[in-house]
Amino acid sequence: MSGREGGKKKPLKAPKKQSKEMDDDELAFKQKQKEDQKAMEALKAKASGKGPLTSGGIKKSGKK
Repeated sequence: MSGREGGKKKPLKAPKKQSKEMDDDELAFKQKQKEDQKAMEALKAKASGKGPLTSGGIKKSGKK
C-alpha cells in the first residue's frame, strides 16, 4: 500500500493538434464570417444611438 496511489489521477495530456492546411472552401467561409461580423458591428453601432425598440409597459415575470 503505497501512499502515492491514492487520490485523483492526473489526466493524460492531449496531443497537440497539427495546423492543417485550409482549402479554398474553408478560406472562403472564414472570409465570409469576417465580413458578416464587420457588418453586424456596423449595425450595432448604428442602432446603439437610438432608444429601445419596445416601449412595452410593465414586464411580468410569469410567476404567480
